Amino acid sequence: MSDLEQDLKLAFAGAFRAGAVAMASFGEEHVVTEKAPDQPVTPVDLEADRLLREMLTGPRPRYGWLSEEAPDRPDRLSAERVWIVDPIDGTASYIAGRPEFTVSIGLAEGGEAVLGVIHNPATREVFWAVRGDGAYTGTLESDSAPRDPIRLSVSERSTADQTVLLASRSEIAAGEFDPFHGGWRIMPTGSTAYKLALLAAGAGDVFLSRGPKSEWDVCAGSLLVEEAGGRVTDLDGRTLRFNQPDPYVHGILASNGKLHDYVLGVVATLPPPARLRRPTEPGAPEPEEE
Repeated sequence: MSDLEQDLKLAFAGAFRAGAVAMASFGEEHVVTEKAPDQPVTPVDLEADRLLREMLTGPRPRYGWLSEEAPDRPDRLSAERVWIVDPIDGTASYIAGRPEFTVSIGLAEGGEAVLGVIHNPATREVFWAVRGDGAYTGTLESDSAPRDPIRLSVSERSTADQTVLLASRSEIAAGEFDPFHGGWRIMPTGSTAYKLALLAAGAGDVFLSRGPKSEWDVCAGSLLVEEAGGRVTDLDGRTLRFNQPDPYVHGILASNGKLHDYVLGVVATLPPPARLRRPTEPGAPEPEEE
């Protein structure tokens, strides 16, 4: 068994256990604090983070660690491989009792995502990919391998007629998608990682966010989309790189590939987005998606 196959087993186990922590109090009232404006965090986020770090770095002490809920450490930059994790992506949805949150586990090597696991514990869905081996979905009911694996493939839609654009509720409310009218269908969905997983599964054609994203939001999901035959870039069409000193992506476009250049062209005509994060603000969090 290769190292990445062993890492995938660790990621499945960690995702299931962290998901179980989340589901133990899903739908209940939560003690909510804010790390920054529009950045809610609950004790469940912190417990899931603690559990994942123990399960993933314990067997892999030489791997770096980058997580939404942990202080950043510069030693990750010299690590050969780095876990890039969001213990609960879509905390706002989790707090609201919507089943649109995920445990997102990515692994980067040499700036590339090489492994990704995204688990929605409310639906028991799990999506995963290892670079070069395709992307898959199944049901995760234990801390071992998923059941009923199916290989993923992005949609084949090549025109904007009835195109499904997966989007956050907060960005829809802010009018970010008002220019996308006519044949576009805007589908509100929580969790950046979940939107990327659904896109990889063909349940949407485009995911666009012009606001800032963290590496832990997009590392696992970007690999899923690519391995399912799609494309993921920043808003200038550049390939994403991971384990960067400033671990943020300043806008993201993911698509089935056929629509990518068209949407990049639309984005180029739009005024600057309302939410921008200056690269001179290391560690400044981005608003939580709804």
